[in-house]
Amino acid sequence: MSRGAFGQAEFGKLTIEDVEIKGKRVFIREDFNVPLDENMMITDDRRIRSALPTINYAIDEGARVILASHLGRPKGQPEPKYSLAPVARRLQRLLNKEVMFSHETYGQPVKDMIAKMRPGDVLLLENLRYLPGEEGNDELLAKELASLADVYVNDAFGAAHRKHASIVGIPGFIPAVAGFLLRKEVGYLKGVVSNPVRPFVAILGGAKVSGKIGVLENLMDKVDKVIVGGGMAFTFIKAMGYEVGDSLVENEMLEFAEKIRINLIKNNVKFYLPVDCVVAHAAEPQAETKLVTTQEIPRGWKALDIGPASVRLFSEALENAKTVIWNGPMGVFEIDAFSRGTFAIARAVADAYALTIVGGGDTDLAVNRAGVSDSISFISTGGGASLQLLEGKELPGIAALRDRKA
Repeated sequence: MSRGAFGQAEFGKLTIEDVEIKGKRVFIREDFNVPLDENMMITDDRRIRSALPTINYAIDEGARVILASHLGRPKGQPEPKYSLAPVARRLQRLLNKEVMFSHETYGQPVKDMIAKMRPGDVLLLENLRYLPGEEGNDELLAKELASLADVYVNDAFGAAHRKHASIVGIPGFIPAVAGFLLRKEVGYLKGVVSNPVRPFVAILGGAKVSGKIGVLENLMDKVDKVIVGGGMAFTFIKAMGYEVGDSLVENEMLEFAEKIRINLIKNNVKFYLPVDCVVAHAAEPQAETKLVTTQEIPRGWKALDIGPASVRLFSEALENAKTVIWNGPMGVFEIDAFSRGTFAIARAVADAYALTIVGGGDTDLAVNRAGVSDSISFISTGGGASLQLLEGKELPGIAALRDRKA
């Protein structure tokens, strides 16, 4: 079980607790972008459950609660497979109360539904991305959405890095504050970088170095150890002069990768790369596989997972850790033949006697599939948003909220 003493970073924005909402129309922007199967059944409702504290608070305070979210990428027009109707049904069970559902997102029919709401009632609007102006931050759309409510609450950390109408537009028209989940996410992710309990270990994986440039640069003088796995490791390995067969490499990032590696070592940061890997001709379930060292990847073969020696090396690096942050899988874990490395690291992180933070997206899915999510201290609901915070950037959706006065 992961443990660790931790003080969250100070949150400089007003929250839903700081404003009067009794009897008021409260528009809560959520991130209900949950996975659905072919029968439109929700396969993982963690993002919905993470939103419950803010929703329940608004209900208990007697607000008329208007919930809104996106789901998928319907490209500005209605698509039945991206409807939020399944979310309304799941919410109804989780809240144990009626959740009204509007097939519209704004306009007179929605206003009529809101006018009939009583204190404590809950209404979920249809997918915001059905509207062509949402992703373009259309001012008229933002104003129309704002007219539905008296107070705006952003609890959608997973979308807080987007400059969309429902994220940065609405706060220009009505009082805008944060929800509990948004405050918690920012507190953990900012706190772990600004004031970590040491030793502090960062595990970075996924496909590309280019997606983690800002994180590597921002963490360079803050971490004690950096572990790099996944496809991005082979850009570093090739930059060191080794052949990597047909493994994923960003040739334009070779110079940067070597510079980062050298600078980390100069900063007395211990830097770990895979020493062995599972290779195949293609990332396919039935592909022939081999276990080779990272210096002996044959031509025509590509590395798709870390091997057992790398798992031992990385696990040993975690043994004395007090703070661990992990973003990005160690291989193509969606395919069984290439999942062992990622799942082994998930178990090692879960077993660490440390504060452990998993940075959303594929890594969230990996720890769930490994069956260790309950042993992780904190799992972020936002992949892209968590990366931007780890880069030291301010998220547009947070910047748009009202500041807390000193």
